[in-house]
Amino acid sequence: MKKEIRKVMVTGALGQIGSELTAALRARFGVENVIATDCRPQPPERLMDRGLFHSADVMDIDALERVIQQHDVDTIFHLAAILSARGERNPQLCWQVNMVGTLNILELGLRHEMARIIIPSSIAVWGKGVPLENTPQETVLKPSTMYGVTKVCGELLGDYYVKHFGLDVRGLRYPGIISHETPPGGGTTDYAVAIFYDAVAKGKYTCFVREDTVLPMIYMPDAIRATIQLAEADFSSLRHHSDFNLAAMSFSAGELACCIKKYLPHFEVSYEPDYHQAIADSWPRSIDDSAAREEWGWKPEWDLDSMTQEMLKQLQARNANRE
Repeated sequence: MKKEIRKVMVTGALGQIGSELTAALRARFGVENVIATDCRPQPPERLMDRGLFHSADVMDIDALERVIQQHDVDTIFHLAAILSARGERNPQLCWQVNMVGTLNILELGLRHEMARIIIPSSIAVWGKGVPLENTPQETVLKPSTMYGVTKVCGELLGDYYVKHFGLDVRGLRYPGIISHETPPGGGTTDYAVAIFYDAVAKGKYTCFVREDTVLPMIYMPDAIRATIQLAEADFSSLRHHSDFNLAAMSFSAGELACCIKKYLPHFEVSYEPDYHQAIADSWPRSIDDSAAREEWGWKPEWDLDSMTQEMLKQLQARNANRE
C-alpha cells in the first residue's frame, strides 16, 4: 500500500539546495507540514518567518528523533553533507558527517516506518575508468574524493535498506547545480555559480578550472523539480532506487563565459586552474539519464541560454535593490 507524504523534514535546510527545496516543499505540501533542520543555530533573517525550524546536527540521532516525534514526520529529504572541495580539506570530517548522518536517517526511517527517504547523490560517485561521454546508469564507481566515496556508500546503503528492510529510499545523482538564491559553497562545480555573481558585481572573474573543462550542470529549478518528482513517483515503477542519473545540460567553462558575454559584452574571464581541476577531470562531461526519463518521466526545462538570461536578470535586480 502506497504511503502518502504528509509531514516532511529537511536536513541541511540552510544549504544551497536545502534552502530552495524547503521553500518548494512548503509551497507544495503547506508551510506547516515542512520542518527545516540544520546544524546552524538559527536560519537567516529572511527565512525566520517562513516556517518551522529546528537546530539539529545529523550526527546527533537523538536530536533528529526529537524533531521527528514532535512533528510526526513521515518523509525525510536528507540534504546535509560536506561537499567535494571542502571534503578534501578535511576528509575525516566529511566521512563522519556524510556517513554517520546518512546511517542515522536510514535508521530513523526504519524506526518510525517512514513513507519515504530521499537522499540525493552526486556525479562525484564516478572517477577513473568511467566513460566521460554519456556516462551510463550502470558503470564503474571509483570516486577520487572523500565526498564521492561517501556518496557511493550512501547509494549502496539506500539500496540495501530497500532490499533488506523494505524502506522506500530514493536518490538521484545531481550534476553541478546553478542558482541565484544562495552564494557558491564548497563544490567543484561552483565556478559556474561564482562566475555569474562576479560578472554582475565586478565585470570580471578568475576561473579555477580550465577554459575547456566540460561538466554536466543543471539549473536549480530543474533540480528541485526533479527531486520532488522522484519523491512522488509510484514506487512500483522504479527499477532503480538510490542512484538515478540526472542530466540537463553540459558545457565548458569557456562556453559559459561566452554565453554571459552575449548579454554582458564587457565581461572578462581569466583562467587559473587549482586543485579543483583534478577533481573536475575525474568527472563525466555528459550523462545518460534515460533511466530517470523512463521510470519517473524526467525531462529538463532549462538550457544554457535560458538559464544564463535568468541568472543575470535575477542577480542584476538584486544588485539594483541594494544600491
